[in-house]
Formats: sequence, C-alpha cells, structure tokens
Amino acid sequence: MSLKKIFLIAFLFFFSAGAKDMENQKLSDRQKDIVLIASNTANGNMDELKNILTETLDNKTLTVNEIKEILVQMYAYCGFPRSLNGINAFLEVINERKANGIEDKIGIEGSIIPKNVDKNKYGENVRAELVGSKQTGTYAKFVPVIDDYLKEHLFADIFARGILTRQEREIATIAALSSRKGVEAQRKGHIAIGKNIGLSQVQIDEILKIATTLKNPLFGLGQKNDAYAKYFKGQSYLNILTKEGVMTCNVTFEPGCRNNWHIHHGGGQILLCTEGRGYYQEWGKPARELHPGDVVNIPAETKHWHGAAKDSWFAHIAIEVPAKNGKGSTEWCEEVSDGEYNKLK
Repeated sequence: MSLKKIFLIAFLFFFSAGAKDMENQKLSDRQKDIVLIASNTANGNMDELKNILTETLDNKTLTVNEIKEILVQMYAYCGFPRSLNGINAFLEVINERKANGIEDKIGIEGSIIPKNVDKNKYGENVRAELVGSKQTGTYAKFVPVIDDYLKEHLFADIFARGILTRQEREIATIAALSSRKGVEAQRKGHIAIGKNIGLSQVQIDEILKIATTLKNPLFGLGQKNDAYAKYFKGQSYLNILTKEGVMTCNVTFEPGCRNNWHIHHGGGQILLCTEGRGYYQEWGKPARELHPGDVVNIPAETKHWHGAAKDSWFAHIAIEVPAKNGKGSTEWCEEVSDGEYNKLK
C-alpha cells in the first residue's frame, strides 16, 4: 500500500472519530448554567434564578458581565418585564455577595457597533450565517419594519457586543423558548439554528430537559415510571391520582419519550392533555398532534401509542374506562420505531 493511501485512510479514520465525538458532545457546566439562567428568567421563577446565579458565581463558570449579557438578551425572547426582573434579581445577588465580602470577576465589557456600519446589512449577514441562508419568513413582507428591528437590533446591536459566543447565545435562546408556551415554531427554528452552528442532538436534548417547566406539572410529576419502563422509549413519570372508582393517573413524558404500541382489552382509556406537546396515533391512521385541552377517547381493542414530541415535555391525565366484565387488561406490543417517530414534526 502506498504512503499516500495510508495517510488518506488515517485521515478518514480520525475525521470520522472526531465527527462521532461531535455528535455525542454534551453540555459543559458553563452551558448548563446558561440554560438555567435563561429558562428561569423566561418563566419568571426569580427565587430559583437567584439560587442559580449564586451557584454560577460560586463555581466561576460565568463572569458578572457574561450573566448580564444573558439577561439582556432575554428581553428579545420573553419581553422587557421578565428581562428586567432577572436583572434586578441579579443585582440583589451581587449586593448581598458584596455585603458578605465576596468580590466576583466582572469580565470583559461588550462592544458597541461602529456608527458607520450599516446595521441592517450587518444583521442580515449574521442571521444568514446562523440560519444557513438569507431566506426570511412571510412576516417580513407583511410587516417589513419588524424584520428591520430583528436585523438592526437583535442580530446587529446585540450580537455585535461579543462577550458570549453565537453558540452560547443560541443555547440561551433555545432555553428561553423551551420555557414558554405558544412559541413552538420559533423554538423549532432556533433548534435548527443551533444544529447549524455546531450544537449536537445530545446537547439539544439536554437543553430541552433542563429548561422545561414541566418538572412541576399541574397534577404532580410523581416518580419515575420504572414499573413500565420496558414499555416506554425514553423517560416517563407516573403520579397515581386515585384508585377509587376509576383508576386515574398523571403521566409525564420527557421530550422524545413515547410508549410502545399497545391495546386495552375489555375497556378503553381517556386522555386529558394538560401540558406540553405530544402525539396520539392509532394503528393504520396518521398521528394526531396533542396540546393542552385536547381530549382523546381510546376505544377498547384499538392498537395505539401516545407520547411527547421531540422538542417538548408532555403531560396527560389517563382515565381507565372499566371493562364491562371487570376483566380489563393491556397488551403491550412493539416499539414505535425511530423511523416512524422521526417523521413527525
């Protein structure tokens, strides 16, 4: 074998190994703190935010100015009130630490975009690099001024400040959008941006799990659903609400979690969707997307599955419909394949 071929084989080996490492890359402690700060600011949990800010400063994963930058960016994704509340909470933490004789690292100051720079063009180029193209949504034609605001302020004024990397800013954005309801389309778009600038699917999954507000669902998270774990792909949680009269449980699914195909014999089941986004599918029929307030009536003897969307936690109340002869049972079948599941939005 020629020396040239040996070098080529070695290059391909190390390249493929490096690509595999990138695919499995996990969030660093610094990135996890960015997620926690952004998500708690977005969902308005100031008490928890103060705890996170204190731990972050203690662990020295972020400087004071880096934290300020996350909180400032949040106004673009959850509004000035939440952003200002987060900044005020941070100020309280800083003042308390100073009173206790703790001096935290301030870090570098942000840059201001030069006055002679065309901010519209600058922002357009930054957005194109993030998205991977210069295409804009139909909203830009309908209300052009909002697109100018996005380009000139968000992608120019804020992104030009530096301090945080573009990937870190995208982590904060995905975390904020994952903590808010009604912004699924925007979250999906920013997940695509995150992947385009180097975030792995493993990192995306971690952001979604950390940032979710469904750690405290309406009817309680309950315990890990270990007794039925072999019938689920991913992690689910079970909180039995009552066994009296009609068995009723709260089931919570982490992003991407779903149960196997299964059949309720004798009696059916009713699902009351309470939080997040999920799916229900009957054998031979298209999947139905589920949102809070949706009701699913599952007839007996119907093969089906249900679970969370890839980018959202999901919770529903499961109500058993008693079998007429009192001998109801559940038959568990094959897994919902990744191929089938990944076709869903």
